[in-house]
Amino acid sequence: MKKDYRIITNNPLVREKLGQDHDVEFYDCSYEDVLKKVKEEVCKGYKLLTHPLSGSVKPNETPYKSVMVSRKSGETDLMGIEIIERAIASVGKFQFKSDKYAPQVYEDFRLIDYTLISSALPSADAW
Repeated sequence: MKKDYRIITNNPLVREKLGQDHDVEFYDCSYEDVLKKVKEEVCKGYKLLTHPLSGSVKPNETPYKSVMVSRKSGETDLMGIEIIERAIASVGKFQFKSDKYAPQVYEDFRLIDYTLISSALPSADAW
């Protein structure tokens, strides 16, 4: 059954765990590029369903991000555009430092992002 939302992500764990039952759009790109892709979708009339800066991990600390948007487009989501633009500006303020972590830390970052987006699924499914 098709869900009323899509997940835009650069996290391979999200694609692996959720890709069979959910519409997961995977991009091999940076955190900031995921947000820019989300902005493109929101500007086309898709609704932003999860906050692009969710969680306690700062954008400069993790390379992974997953964001949920509506499957159907409609009226322009002005609040969503403002939120995603502020998120992109916020990411631009930080110096990227996740390339300084040990390889096993990336596994943790993938799991954190997966857990955050997974926690939004029950609400999105009920919507």
